[in-house]
Amino acid sequence: MTVKIYSTPSCPYCVMAKKYLESRNVKYEEFDVSEDRNAAREMINKSGQRGVPVLDIDGNIVIGFDKEKIDSLIF
Repeated sequence: MTVKIYSTPSCPYCVMAKKYLESRNVKYEEFDVSEDRNAAREMINKSGQRGVPVLDIDGNIVIGFDKEKIDSLIF
């Protein structure tokens, strides 16, 4: 399973999403869209969103910290 999370350091929901993935022992790759313009463009192209967090779980996009949707995709 491939999990990417697009986030910013100041986003509380991003922190919660990362802690949640860690609590489920899910490895993820993090992209700080406040520093990485290419990652920001990629996130917008995938999701149509400028807000974070955006998670890409095996090509399935989750906008925001949506535990139910995350669980449905990782289990």
